[in-house]
Amino acid sequence: MNNAQIAEVFDKISSLSQLKGESVFVIRAYQRAAHTIERSPVELEQYVGEGKDLKELDGIGDAIAKKIRELLDTGHLEFYETLKAEFPPGLLEIMDIPGVGPKTALRLVDELGVTTVDDLEQAIEDGKVEKMPRLGKKAADNILRHLRTLRTKDRRMPIGQASYTARSIMDDLRRRCPTIQKLEYAGSLRRFEETIGDIDLVCTAADPQSVIDALASLPDVAEVLGHGSTKGSIVTRDGVQVDLRVVEEESFGALLQYLTGSKQHNILLRDYANRMGLSVNEYGITTIATGDTETFADEGSFYARLGLPHFPPELRQGTSELDAARRKALPSLVTLEDVKGDLHVHTDWSDGTAPVEAMLAAAAERGYEYIAITDHSSGRGIANGLSDERMLRQVQLLRTLDGQFNGMKVLTGSEVDIRADGSIDYPEEVLKELDVVVASIHSGMGQDRDKMTERIIKAIHNPYVTAIGHLTTRLLGQRPPIEVDVEAILQAAKETGTAMEINSSLERLDLKDTHVFRARELGVPLVINTDAHAVESLENTRYGVAVARRGWCEPQHIVNTRPLKEFLEFIRKKRLAHAP
Repeated sequence: MNNAQIAEVFDKISSLSQLKGESVFVIRAYQRAAHTIERSPVELEQYVGEGKDLKELDGIGDAIAKKIRELLDTGHLEFYETLKAEFPPGLLEIMDIPGVGPKTALRLVDELGVTTVDDLEQAIEDGKVEKMPRLGKKAADNILRHLRTLRTKDRRMPIGQASYTARSIMDDLRRRCPTIQKLEYAGSLRRFEETIGDIDLVCTAADPQSVIDALASLPDVAEVLGHGSTKGSIVTRDGVQVDLRVVEEESFGALLQYLTGSKQHNILLRDYANRMGLSVNEYGITTIATGDTETFADEGSFYARLGLPHFPPELRQGTSELDAARRKALPSLVTLEDVKGDLHVHTDWSDGTAPVEAMLAAAAERGYEYIAITDHSSGRGIANGLSDERMLRQVQLLRTLDGQFNGMKVLTGSEVDIRADGSIDYPEEVLKELDVVVASIHSGMGQDRDKMTERIIKAIHNPYVTAIGHLTTRLLGQRPPIEVDVEAILQAAKETGTAMEINSSLERLDLKDTHVFRARELGVPLVINTDAHAVESLENTRYGVAVARRGWCEPQHIVNTRPLKEFLEFIRKKRLAHAP
């Protein structure tokens, strides 16, 4: 079983334990285990196979470790099967519908006799659900909408789509409502999860009703789900739900923190506060003994009241961030301002849209110390890849342009195809003329896991390869990742001093955050690149930075935060150490 399958088992055990009336500590133990397993950068099967102790993982105790080993050994868990048998058939399927909690699912199954999602849909259409106490028509309509959404699309959208939608709506609201003072997005979008469910917005304004009215009247609105005085909810024509809360200035920080989450981070925070005699919620922090509630205008003061530092949203993952904070070991995360260059940029010599000079000028405007032009190699025929001759001609052009754009260092380079056998496109006489070689998979993606892993590791051992580009080749919401042994690849990168790319393209974000976390742990060099094919795409560096931050990276973990002299030493070091 893979990590996702194991995590799903523990997540469902948590939900069923809640229905069974188990203690909150038992429920949260399973929740935390599921979260830890889901975010593990290493497959537990490999972890156990290497003789490592599962109890070393955050939130995994002896009892859960034994259950994991049973799942790995047999493919099923007797405890889970016995627990499931205590409940009506169809319950877990109903619980999978967003917005339907365990207790509501059990009521629907027990009181209406539904055993499938189809049964539930029919019960809603027959008016049976809206007649149930404590539900009503609004709840029934919401369940039906979520149910139908599941049938037509994945419940989560790629972050690129969510980011575009959120920015557009926020810009429209600011134009229409001059009384808006603060407007921020929260939730998984603010934490920079790679896929997003609903979009949550938090606002302060002198006239809250005007903001809610503006939201409901936006031109892209397909359906208005809620329209109150301080709360509004819509669905766009693309099927994206947007929820807006308008609060008083003094309550903004507490609500922003609460809605940013993550759920597991807030659970850890709640338990931490309880031990101090405090209770935290969306309204602020309450002293349990007196019932007095303090409000907070910003997140920094909210966390400070608990004696904690302000957690960057990307770190609020519900894993080990509170433990790190108590040990004063939170990382000083890399920022956009730390990045001094981009090593993966395309021009109209291959499949980019802008001339070399335009890309260099745009990079210089960003204050970069260095830039590498890396048009495709000849293997990418459909991308107008450069033949050996064209590549050498571009090298000569780039050398004449070196230093002409605000003194920026112009590096020669290429994104070179990794062929099916692990060799790369260009011969040595071309490769030795290049400062930067980004080796990437663009074809033969159906190879099995072992062959693909061997193929990439062979490229890593090529002395001219500076970095491996977009390792898993995934396109979010479009193409799944290739099957590879990420751990073996990272070990090879560490041994050879080959950088692994964090590709900032919103459709890729590859490496993903858990792989970045593991690479950082191992000491693998990382590089944040845009893979820009147009001038405006150079702005995407911030997305790669966000992924690096989710991987707990500090500037020293990213090679292109180094000054020019140190960076040039890095890219030459491997070649000098490993060249024939």
